[in-house]
Amino acid sequence: MLIVGIAGKELTAEERGWLAAPEVSGVILFTRNFASREQVTALIDDIRSLRADPFLVCVDQEGGPVQRFRAGFTRLPALARLGELYDRDPAAAVALAEEHAWVMASEMRAIDVDISFAPVVDLARGNRAIGERAFHADAEAVSTLAQAYLRGMRLAGMAATVKHFPGHGSVAEDTHFDAALDPRPLDELRAADLVPFSACFDAGAEAVMLAHVTYPAVDAAPAGYSRVWIEDILRGELGFRGIVFSDDIGMAAAESAGGVAARIRAHLDAGCDLVLACSPALAAESIAAVRGRAPCAAARLAALRGSVASTWASLQDNPQRAGFIARLAALEPANGEGNA
Repeated sequence: MLIVGIAGKELTAEERGWLAAPEVSGVILFTRNFASREQVTALIDDIRSLRADPFLVCVDQEGGPVQRFRAGFTRLPALARLGELYDRDPAAAVALAEEHAWVMASEMRAIDVDISFAPVVDLARGNRAIGERAFHADAEAVSTLAQAYLRGMRLAGMAATVKHFPGHGSVAEDTHFDAALDPRPLDELRAADLVPFSACFDAGAEAVMLAHVTYPAVDAAPAGYSRVWIEDILRGELGFRGIVFSDDIGMAAAESAGGVAARIRAHLDAGCDLVLACSPALAAESIAAVRGRAPCAAARLAALRGSVASTWASLQDNPQRAGFIARLAALEPANGEGNA
């Protein structure tokens, strides 16, 4: 039921104990865990050796400002570049969204990463944390591009995680550092921010990540702590049947529930399946907080495990991939370094 972070580029003895705990369903990797493709592949192999059951290796490899693994991997443009292209040439943008997704996901699957938490389907309406991570300000444009992105991820063998439900793009605050309130009524959210999520659910998105944003016209609790949002709206009204991730419990906006144990309990009691504790400093306390609770069912985790992974050598020999990378580089000519 927990996805935890580790400190460095090799596992410590303490971290091996964390990852062996049945309460831990996966690990999330960051730039602090990365030196090279060879090093991170060895780290992932070491992690895999600790668990025979379905166990998730996760990362945020969105492109643009949020790309944890860079040297030796394709430098991916921000999703906003696809939105800008959509305004000029919608068909080209849709095709390139699928290619962006395939390049990202195929590279992650080649090193045995299961999940890159993507795509962002928040609306690009001025949020400090989202910024150019979002495709576009228009809900229909985001829906179209996100559905193409899901197709590309699936072709590469990766399940999609749409984020940050029910929409983080229309508030100014960055929930890593501040609490955030969106005062709009539910009908207004249904007509805007919820539209891309609904479209992605209809397209079969396997997972969703909740926002640490409070929508007081709907519920007094932040979305990740809210049974109204998770059970009544997400699962009830929108019919979502996949995995529900919390956002990181170490973020400032998560502190409204109390300490670490209270935050985890609030997420799980609201209906989250998997809770992110990204800071290694929170791992031991998080595991202790959930000891004795039934972990996320193996069959549900298995639906998020990656499939059809190419080897790195086969990716390099793929002329179609080379064409995709060239077209992506043309969106941001200055950031072509890092392609491999």
